[in-house]
Amino acid sequence: MGILNATPDSFSDGGLHLDARAALGRARTMAAEGAAIVDVGGESTRPGAAPVHPDEEIRRVAPVLDALRTGLPGVPVSIDTRHAAVARMALDAGAVLVNDVSAGADPEMLPLVAERGAGVCLMHMQGEPATMQDRPRYADVVREVTDFLEARMRAAVDAGVPEQAIILDPGIGFGKAPEHNVALLAGLGAIVALGRPVLVGVSRKGIIGALTGRATGDRRAGSIGAGLAAVQSGAAVLRVHDVADTVDAMRAFTRIRGSGE
Repeated sequence: MGILNATPDSFSDGGLHLDARAALGRARTMAAEGAAIVDVGGESTRPGAAPVHPDEEIRRVAPVLDALRTGLPGVPVSIDTRHAAVARMALDAGAVLVNDVSAGADPEMLPLVAERGAGVCLMHMQGEPATMQDRPRYADVVREVTDFLEARMRAAVDAGVPEQAIILDPGIGFGKAPEHNVALLAGLGAIVALGRPVLVGVSRKGIIGALTGRATGDRRAGSIGAGLAAVQSGAAVLRVHDVADTVDAMRAFTRIRGSGE
């Protein structure tokens, strides 16, 4: 999954793809590099980020989605939003997946996904982006995140979303200290055991800085290493900025792993 942020303040690529032409160019590059899906977002959910009104989110992403629909046909698009109004607009514009960091907290979200026959990615987040990194606490982070995701999966099914349309995301960096993120990546099998594809997003995040000592712009190798560890533990989707290098690493990894089985 290639990341395409139409935001002025995302932690790594804020302001780079506000223009629809620039966004389309980036999406074409990611697709050519091997991205299986392009994830478009109009609200930064980095630690400390202020909430964005759905109307502003729509203003940011609508031109990008229109450009992708006409300029990049055949490449699936997801919408990274926690607001049903934004998801509705995006699904009307051709998106096939809602990537929701709040796991359907908007009461209209899960019924909308069910009505439209879309997919949904349910993510765990402790707190809100503005405050989620203020001393996050868990007694057992793997168990608590797994229990949360299982409950949200049941809520989605109860709302009419087919189980096969659900993806789960442990929410690396969303209300987690470095030790929580490491524990989740090491214990990812507990979430995989829920029976749905697991998406992991570690690309350029603070956990990579904590593990490597590298600044945001120099975390490519660490991000790929953590991503491969997640795949080894059962992750099905990696959400990344650096598509070409990640795809190359995955090709080598899967070829070698496959030859030894």
